[in-house]
Amino acid sequence: MLVLGISGLDRSMSVKKEMLPGLDWREQRVVQGLDSAAALVSEDGVLAASAQERHDGNKGTGAFPVDAIEACLRTAGVSLDDVDVVAHGFRYEPSPAFERDAFARRWFDDVYRREVQLDVLRAHYPDQDWESKFTGVRHHLAHAASAYHLSGFPDATVLVADGMGETEATSVLHGDGPDLRFARTYPVSASLGILYSVVTQYLGFLPGMDEYKVMGLAPYGDAGRYADQAEELVRHTSGGRLVVPVLAHDKSPVERETHRGAIRRLEELFGPARHPQAPVESRHMDIAAALQRRLEESLLTVLRTAVEEGARSRNLCMAGGVALNCTANGLIARSGLFDRVFVQPASGDDGTALGAALAELRRRVPAPPAAMTMPYWGEEFGAADIDAALAGLGPDYRVCELSEDALLAEVSALIRAGKVVSWFQGRMEFGPRALGNRSILADPTAPGMRAHLNAVVKQREEFRPFAPAVLAEEAHTYFELEPERESMYRHMLFVTRVRPAYQERLPSITHVDGSARVQTVDRATAPRFWKLIRRVGDDSGIPMVVNTSFNLKGQPIVRTPEEAVATFARSTLDALAIGDRLVTRSADDTGAAGRD
Repeated sequence: MLVLGISGLDRSMSVKKEMLPGLDWREQRVVQGLDSAAALVSEDGVLAASAQERHDGNKGTGAFPVDAIEACLRTAGVSLDDVDVVAHGFRYEPSPAFERDAFARRWFDDVYRREVQLDVLRAHYPDQDWESKFTGVRHHLAHAASAYHLSGFPDATVLVADGMGETEATSVLHGDGPDLRFARTYPVSASLGILYSVVTQYLGFLPGMDEYKVMGLAPYGDAGRYADQAEELVRHTSGGRLVVPVLAHDKSPVERETHRGAIRRLEELFGPARHPQAPVESRHMDIAAALQRRLEESLLTVLRTAVEEGARSRNLCMAGGVALNCTANGLIARSGLFDRVFVQPASGDDGTALGAALAELRRRVPAPPAAMTMPYWGEEFGAADIDAALAGLGPDYRVCELSEDALLAEVSALIRAGKVVSWFQGRMEFGPRALGNRSILADPTAPGMRAHLNAVVKQREEFRPFAPAVLAEEAHTYFELEPERESMYRHMLFVTRVRPAYQERLPSITHVDGSARVQTVDRATAPRFWKLIRRVGDDSGIPMVVNTSFNLKGQPIVRTPEEAVATFARSTLDALAIGDRLVTRSADDTGAAGRD
């Protein structure tokens, strides 16, 4: 059976602009249905998955994922006629809540209804019988399925936390064999995801996209400075319930659409909101630290309550946008509440395309969860595609075709010489992390490399940390990883501590609090990336590289050879390793630059 999953709400942004013209870009993003994507699954597993932003260049887009759908079909070698079911990661039903005011009615009538989704599908694919082929999947069930059915666990407690689904913001489910059932839900009025996004907006960042910046900023701050005010962010009440008082200040329809009421309350608690172009001050760091602490405490409260209320499994799966908070994930993994923890790498709403497909597949063809390895589910390009992209480079560049061993040796030499290398190999990753196929690589031991990458290469805030990619079998030497848990870190979704003996030796990946967001790399699941890091280790003594996504400011991660070459050409990157070709700038005599 072939099931195609899709995410996103195509008309969400346009309806928001019509209802409230003149909003700034940050307020426009206070909507559901962004991060549209497509995923194709069968009894054999995940065949393909891709986010629409990688195709249209609109980062975080919620547009109907027609390009992502076509890419999945091409990759699997099938047509839409071969697909049995198309599953959408939302399932809105009529409700009195949609009669609350004119805005709520408009959202349901023009964005959420099943008929709206069918209209969008018919506009792109008019020849299909969508009435019988299309189904909606409850949003949090899609999130949960994306994690549980790929975990390999025979049973699990599943935590979903995000801004909101149809009616809930946090859900606990129990997985047993092929089955997933809801155990407890928390209402939108107590949304940890919305709270984090509102504070992200208050701090001058982009809600629904820049929450990871707040997470990275938090270790610089003092959470205790605003401990009293933080009680207004989240309160824990009897029975494991959560209350988010700040959100109650969004009283009018316009405030609910913009969070102006909540932000006004944050200004009363913490002072004026930061303008996006203003400097980041110590006050902002302390607010981020207070928020992060309250999030962590709240997630642990939810999980402890789940255990007290009968969650018997010692396995935990997590998904939803909040599950991309790697610092909180690391704390949960170390809490002792569970023996094994799995976080689905595309935990945001792009992952609900995958989860909707898996939920519908397992409803029709029951089977226990199978363990995924790496989410290399995007497109792959051959030598002819690469050569066509390189053909447009002028005399300022040199291109060398190398054997694999020679390529690895040259890239290792470049990294050890302090160069920054873009790395384009194999199938594209699905999800927000570059995991060794669409990456920018550098030396984790080089002083000043982090500042260089932030300021010159990525053109982003100086406080942002970078992740290390390290050989799985040697990761425990450098990082405080739990025994037998190395594979848990392969998707770069948990923060752990750098061992004290290596914190000064690894300045480019050690955050201000001595932590790192580790990616472990094993030979079986990422063979060429493993070989490169092995070569770096043989040459330098430390089998590790800085690994960040292959993109520049405001750009999605590159998808095609053309994008890779164009991005390299307009950047300050020193080299591009694309397939078996190494591209350097003619003015640079380092490494392979002189050997055609």
